Parts: sequence; C-alpha cells; structure tokens
Amino acid sequence: MCGGKPATMVLFVLLAALSSADCVTKEAHDQAMAKAQQDLDGARAQAARQLGDAQQQMGDALVRERGLQAKLADLEQQLAERSKALELATTDGKQAQGKLDEATAINEQLRKELERLGRDVDKLLAEKGTLAVSLADAKVRLEELRKAQEAVDKRAKLFRSLLLKFKALIDAGDLKVVMREGRMVLQLRNDVLFDSGSTAIKKEGKEALEQVAGVLATLPGRKLQVAGHTDNVPIATPRFGSNWELSTGRAVEVVRFLIEKGLKPDVVSAAGYGEHDPVAGNETAEGKARNRRIEIVLQPDLSELVSVPEIQ
Repeated sequence: MCGGKPATMVLFVLLAALSSADCVTKEAHDQAMAKAQQDLDGARAQAARQLGDAQQQMGDALVRERGLQAKLADLEQQLAERSKALELATTDGKQAQGKLDEATAINEQLRKELERLGRDVDKLLAEKGTLAVSLADAKVRLEELRKAQEAVDKRAKLFRSLLLKFKALIDAGDLKVVMREGRMVLQLRNDVLFDSGSTAIKKEGKEALEQVAGVLATLPGRKLQVAGHTDNVPIATPRFGSNWELSTGRAVEVVRFLIEKGLKPDVVSAAGYGEHDPVAGNETAEGKARNRRIEIVLQPDLSELVSVPEIQ
C-alpha cells in the first residue's frame, strides 16, 4: 500500500540512527521507538482513511453507475415505447388519411348533390311562382268569363222578353228586335211611322210607338238612343237640306212622343245617320225600304260592358 511505505522508511531510518550511535540511551531509544510507532500508527490511520474514502467514492461511483444504467434502461424503454407509438401513429395516420380522403370524397358528392337539389328547388320555386301567376291569371280570366256569361245571359233574357212583349208588332211586320254590334236594337219601318219626306208621326205609327213606350218604361235606368235612317235618295227642301236633317228630325219627333208616353228625358237621346248606316243595299226597292227606318238602341249598362277574355 502506498500509505505504508513512508512509515516503514521512517522506522528504518530511526533504527539505523540508533544503531550507529554508540552512546544512545535506552530512554532515548524508547522515546524514538514510541515516536516511530506513533508515526506508523498515524500513517496507517491516514492510509485507512484514504482507503475508506476511496472505497466510499467507488461505492458512490457504483451507485451512480447503477442509477445511470437504470436511467439508460428507462430511456431505452421510453424510446422503444415511443417508437412503437410512432409506428402506431403512422399506421393510424395512414388510416386516418384514408378515412379523411373518403370523407372528403363523400362531402364533395354531398356538396354536388346539394347544389343539384338547390337548383332543382330554385327551379321548382320558379315554376311554382309561374304557376301561381298563371293560376291567378286563369282565375281573373275565369271571373271575366263568368261576368261576361252573366251579361250574355242577362241580354239573352232581355232579348227573349222583348220578343214576347213585341210579338204582335213583330208578327205584323212593323217592328224587329235585332242585335247590332253587340247592342239590342228595335227597328221600326218608316212606312209605318212617316210619310215620304215628312217628320209627322202617322196614326198607326203612334199606336206602335205607344206599345213600345209601355215596354221600354219597364226597363228602369236603361239608356235609349233613337236613331233616324234613310235610303240613298237625296232630299233638298227648304226644311231639309239633306237626309241628315230629315233623319235627325224624325228621331227627335219619336223621342218627344216617347217622353209624352212616360219615358224620362234623361234616358232618351236622338241621332240622325241619313243614308250612311244602311242595313241593306239601295239597289232595290226592298233594300231602300229596309234602310228607311227608326232604330231604338238599348245602350248597354255597366254590368254588360264586360269584355270576353281571349283564350290562349
């Protein structure tokens, strides 16, 4: 041991010194021996302490080594676990990516389907709006048709009523009930009412007009227009410069007579057309006779002014 060499050398030196000195006493020898033993014991004690320290350090080193080995093993285990986790995560990531790709594809299909459905819904809404407009138009046209039909039925009923009430005059050939331009017209021959070129109503004409007045009085609120018509034979007298004046004069006389027989002045008017509104040709005597006439036009009331809608 390195801690024992100095003490041995000291002892040998002391012994050599003592042996070389002839006059060294026993007391000095004992003291030297005691001192040498003391030094030897001190050296041994120091060597023991150094050995203990070295062993302690070696023990600490072993403990640290074991700790490091344990930590190393733990780290290696952690590394293995993390490697395995990473491998699993990679596998799961690939699976997750596949699922993500699949979900993305499904979402794209759903998006396209939703867009298609949206377009279909927009189309249906547009069609619904168009159908609603068409339905509303159809309802309007249907209501107009209903009103028009009511007006037609009303006029037809009045027409049949007048035919029955004027049957005697119609059978005698003195009066006709006709429809002209959508209006109901009573036609009386001039030959019954007036002499040629005259505006004075004849006796048989007054009798006919009195019957007419009695029927027309049963139509309250109905506007009437009395219109005079002639053939195309011109007239030129001091009183009548043309057929216009003659036809107008005759219409005025009929209006006056009808008012005398009970019609209200505010529902009757007079007009003269001369030869300009014929109902027959003037080439024959029969045609001229038909054109010479008095017409009492029943003006339609507001309920009858309904236009029949076009059917598309």
